[in-house]
Amino acid sequence: MAPPAQTNRSPSPSQPSGKGEVSDLKTQLRQLAGSRAPGTDDAKRELFKKVISCMTIGIDVSSVFSEMVMCSATSDIVLKKMCYLYVGNYAKHNPDLALLTINFLQRDCKDEDPMIRGLALRSLCSLRVTNLVEYLVGPLGAGLKDSNSYVRTVATMGVLKLYHISESTCMDADFPATLKHLMLNDREAQVVANCLCALQEIWGLEATKSEEASTERETLLSKPLIYYLLNRFKEFSEWAQCAVLDLVSKYVPSDSSEIFDMMNLLEDRLQHANGAVVLATIKLFLQLTLSMADIHQQVYERIKAPLLTLVSSGGPEQSYAVLSHLHLLVMRAPYIFSADYKHFYCQYNEPFYVKKLKLEMLTAVANESNTYEIVTELCEYAANVDIPMARESIRAVGKIALQQYDVNAIVDRLLQFLEMEKDHVTAETLVLVKDLLRKYPQWSHDCIAVVGNISSKNVQEPKAKAALIWMLGEYAQDMQDAPYVLESLIENWEEEHSAEVRLHLLTAVVKCFFRRPPETQKALGAALAAGVNDFHQDVHDRALLYYRLLQYNVSIAERVVNPPKQAVSVFADTQSNEIKDRIFDEFNSLSVVYQKPSYMFTDKEHRGPFAFSEEIGNLSLGEESTDNVVPAQRIEANDKDLLLSTSDKEESKGSIHNSSAYSAPGYDGSLAAPSQTDLVSLDYKPTPNVPSATFAIDDLLGLGLPAAASPPPPPPVLKLNTKAALEPNAFQQKWRQLPISISQETSINPQGVAIMTSPQTLIHHMQGHSIHCIASGGQAPNFKFFFYAQKAEEPSTYLVECVVNSSSCKVQLKIKADDQSTSQAFSELFQSALSKFGFS
Repeated sequence: MAPPAQTNRSPSPSQPSGKGEVSDLKTQLRQLAGSRAPGTDDAKRELFKKVISCMTIGIDVSSVFSEMVMCSATSDIVLKKMCYLYVGNYAKHNPDLALLTINFLQRDCKDEDPMIRGLALRSLCSLRVTNLVEYLVGPLGAGLKDSNSYVRTVATMGVLKLYHISESTCMDADFPATLKHLMLNDREAQVVANCLCALQEIWGLEATKSEEASTERETLLSKPLIYYLLNRFKEFSEWAQCAVLDLVSKYVPSDSSEIFDMMNLLEDRLQHANGAVVLATIKLFLQLTLSMADIHQQVYERIKAPLLTLVSSGGPEQSYAVLSHLHLLVMRAPYIFSADYKHFYCQYNEPFYVKKLKLEMLTAVANESNTYEIVTELCEYAANVDIPMARESIRAVGKIALQQYDVNAIVDRLLQFLEMEKDHVTAETLVLVKDLLRKYPQWSHDCIAVVGNISSKNVQEPKAKAALIWMLGEYAQDMQDAPYVLESLIENWEEEHSAEVRLHLLTAVVKCFFRRPPETQKALGAALAAGVNDFHQDVHDRALLYYRLLQYNVSIAERVVNPPKQAVSVFADTQSNEIKDRIFDEFNSLSVVYQKPSYMFTDKEHRGPFAFSEEIGNLSLGEESTDNVVPAQRIEANDKDLLLSTSDKEESKGSIHNSSAYSAPGYDGSLAAPSQTDLVSLDYKPTPNVPSATFAIDDLLGLGLPAAASPPPPPPVLKLNTKAALEPNAFQQKWRQLPISISQETSINPQGVAIMTSPQTLIHHMQGHSIHCIASGGQAPNFKFFFYAQKAEEPSTYLVECVVNSSSCKVQLKIKADDQSTSQAFSELFQSALSKFGFS
């Protein structure tokens, strides 16, 4: 094998050049450690750069820790910074090595140079080693009293770091009281801001443990402190202004004059160059005027210009963030922004995510006065070479049409899209035409005349093909070739991979059969035969349903499959008003950008002190009596106690059983020979008074079914102990130790949701089924319960975490069991009890 080709590139002096690099660095550092010769600091700089470079690319250089510490005895601030960076990186994972740094860091905390004092204090607090916290108290106390503002600024954040390392050490040293004194008396605005942020976090976490801390947290929202911060507002940095504005937004003014004073004082912040300050000010103005409808509307008018300026003045990332907030406001008050619709026109050089958001805003502000101009602009985008942009534009046109604005002109535009002969344009337009016909059936003649000219072979996208098939079935009497188009699609059944298309095809051919029986008879037989043998359970079930309906009575089948329909008045919104209001409450946060409340995308440990954690051990559990019906202790929670998160969902990994108690008709691509087999024996026996079918379906379809297989024996019934008892400590221990047996999502009856004004209603219902609650909490729409039950014949316990969302009628279940072999049986019993909630 030929040797590898050598390159002429020389290694960088700051990069490691071989395996012996670290040992060479250690030797050279040791030689320079005690040297005071001229040029020593320059040599140390080069060596420090190499060490930092090795550390950055992942090479372990912890072996030179002691040499780095020895070389730190210098007045060169650059060397100090690099040494602090190195120490902070390795100290947390090497507590024994961190002990070597204490002496020189404490010595540097007393240096004459305030910059070195501050850097040393910051590095000392960043070690994050629990057994070294005793060495932090003295330097922190001196730093909080330092004459230099930079050192005090660093010390205030050091207190917060100390709190997260050791809460008791921080509280015993009475640092929060010192921070409060600094916040009210320090002449440096940045020190005041740091004290405010540190106290908010410390007292917020301590409030759940101490009544005194809870009282102190409330003092942050007192009128004197709020006015003190507002009077010094212009002294703060932009970051500090945002922190103060966030605090002020939680303050409740005593009267309207106080509100106007605060707004007049902060109005110039709306013109600030920093978008974060502007959005924080807007949030404050909106919160202050929520109870004053007229003033609230005037605030919308006032904040409109600053927001539009921010959209056009920043980069695409800032524009998207500001547009997301503007979109939220537009959805709440579209009429206020309707005259400014041209600001939402798309620019050629904007990224797609910005354009898409602008399209949503154009559909929101459309009304009778501007629909023509907006639709004209959207039609230009539909011809765009950017396919995703063209799709979104067509969808936007359809949304405006569904809002009942200038429908005549919009339908004409959509039908022109079908003549563009572009696959993606045709696909999106077909989906919209279907929705338009559901809402405006009077336009069926014009639409069908154009849709009838489209070849099904040119439509490949599943949603578009499903829309075309729906129109072929719904308007079969107006489309001359409808039966034959459906027949050609059925012949290619095996080649159709989309279950959605196959479902629509089944329904369409049955509808067509009711309108044009002779022409559709052959296609119907083939479709039902293919459907009952389909591998997809939904397709299989629907085909069997249609088959049995037709066999029972054709006229009844027509009333079921194709009843008279009323026009759809309103299409369902993807977000409930409750979700939108919660997003508005979280204005100026990522919730607005993601368009979902924070509990849907944050981990539990970041939801604040009132959120439930994964472990039941963090809940305050009370002992439950052994009586049958005893109110379970409820954990009180405020509006921020959001219990349900999409991140909590764990997909159930159980297998999907497609077997059934009957055998399906055979299908070989053609109709079977007519058979006299009694097809009604397919799990169904007609009563003597059932009218005979209008058509001889057996002869029509020529399908035969073998005798049904005998059902499997039912599993033994699980019986629960009616007087089960479990200590809270035992519940906690079991919950931590046992693995999750079943995790799944189920539904709850709307009748049950209607009566569930508090957790107690469901608790009493489940107790009637021998399932007891040990803890509960939350407010509508999110309730959380921890249930337990025990088997009657043996000491086997079941634990359940049940999260109920009353707005969606969905329930998240996590079940743990001592005997996991009976987990499924208990899950069915639990869901059976849950399904009866609201009826018993």
